[in-house]
Amino acid sequence: MIDHGHDEAGFNFILLIARQMQYCLDGCKTPYGSLTGLLAAAFLAVTLLTGCATNPVTGKSDFVLMSEDQEIALGRQYNAEMLARNPELDDPELSAYVQRVGEQLAQNSHRPELIYRFTVMDTVDVNAFALPGGYIYITRGLLVYLNSEAELAAVLGHEIGHVTARHSVRQYSAATATGVLGAVIAAAAGVQGAGDLTNILGTAIVRGYGREHELEADRLGAQYLARSNYDPQAMINVIEVLKDQEEFDRQLAEEEGREPRAYHALFATHPTNDRRLQEVVAAARQLQKSSQPRVNRNAFLKQLEGVPFGNGEADGILRENRFYHKELDIALEFPVGWRLENLPDRLVAIAPGNGGMLTVTMQDLNRRIPPQEFLTKRLELKDLRNGEDISGSGLVGYTAIADIRTGYGRRLARYVVLYHENRALIFMGVAKNARDPFRYDKEFLSTARSFHTLTPAERELARAKRLHLIRANTATRFRNLARQSPISDHPEEQLRLLNGLYPDGEPIAGRQIKVVR
Repeated sequence: MIDHGHDEAGFNFILLIARQMQYCLDGCKTPYGSLTGLLAAAFLAVTLLTGCATNPVTGKSDFVLMSEDQEIALGRQYNAEMLARNPELDDPELSAYVQRVGEQLAQNSHRPELIYRFTVMDTVDVNAFALPGGYIYITRGLLVYLNSEAELAAVLGHEIGHVTARHSVRQYSAATATGVLGAVIAAAAGVQGAGDLTNILGTAIVRGYGREHELEADRLGAQYLARSNYDPQAMINVIEVLKDQEEFDRQLAEEEGREPRAYHALFATHPTNDRRLQEVVAAARQLQKSSQPRVNRNAFLKQLEGVPFGNGEADGILRENRFYHKELDIALEFPVGWRLENLPDRLVAIAPGNGGMLTVTMQDLNRRIPPQEFLTKRLELKDLRNGEDISGSGLVGYTAIADIRTGYGRRLARYVVLYHENRALIFMGVAKNARDPFRYDKEFLSTARSFHTLTPAERELARAKRLHLIRANTATRFRNLARQSPISDHPEEQLRLLNGLYPDGEPIAGRQIKVVR
């Protein structure tokens, strides 16, 4: 543990070392020798501020910079911030179910004295993570792709492993120490880029720890599964789910001309071929007390009945090339064939081949100013060109061209601002090719002019898509289910992913499967 009584002495020592290092740099002719002495002195200074604590898992001493009470307080603080930014899914029955499963695992962990809180977050992201002190989160975006209680337990057990081994505390400690080193070197040495050097070193250390931490969390999670009478094989099943997501995203990335995302960077190959993971699972099986471990597939699937798939109604709903938002009472139509992304703070439409992009954002109106003034004063756009009013069909707005910096570089961009009640919708469209800046101008303006309030029929379309269970028969095929599905983007692949049968599996007659309606 940290002895805080040494803090003042330690910082005073750092100041002394800094003066000595500055003298060394001023007087020494050999830069390598002075930098070596600088690093050694800085490391010695940092060690005065550090301490060790016993790892609850290994029983060995770890390099840490906070006590358990501080760890819990940090988790409590960030949990409040996390929930303020990312709301919990409004499904009390499902939330209680996840909490029950998690608590069973936590009771068989290395830190059963902690009170664990398991939260289902209302987001489409495929993710699960843990904060210090027992705060654990799983997104509905990941939950819908699981297919048994054992797989849910594997996800939660993995995250409990991060908590019990104090991974976040150890990473924080490593990053803090390297940050102190960087500050001392940069301040005392006056060497430009020294802070960047140590930041790079620190990042490498933390990323290295992260890879080992992931495998350790898999090992601990597998142990907690076995002790709770689940088959540790579920740990491999979950990583297969993530690798299938990665493989599907690689397909999308190739179609969309972007880099693919990684969902479990530890395993470059398929998890069934990873020797270390296989050893982890085999070792955990020795802890099983029953020859009939729990899977609870049907009980788990029952909990997913009616859970939203994709964006929720509070985020707005995308259906093919149209966007509907029930609460805001608005609808938009985007160009056919463009890829649409419904992000928390904006809508993004990307032209085929990434040739251009249109973003739609919204801001509150606070003053009764003309739309043109909104562009120049609120958005601080300069030297607007080709400006004109937009009116008719209930639209009140203004459009113009502005020269701005974009992700493509300096470009001429089409701006449109439309007023709706007490809000302003802001459209910004830009082409990638600087020599053809108005290639998509017609599409940008057409999208803005498509804005309207919802019709009665569109209010039904603004409802979230939800999971439902059906029982497969001998004739059930994903190709046929995809034709009836409201999923607009690769529905056949998505249905296979939802049911753990990607890339080419088919439903088993008599078993329940998930569909989207």
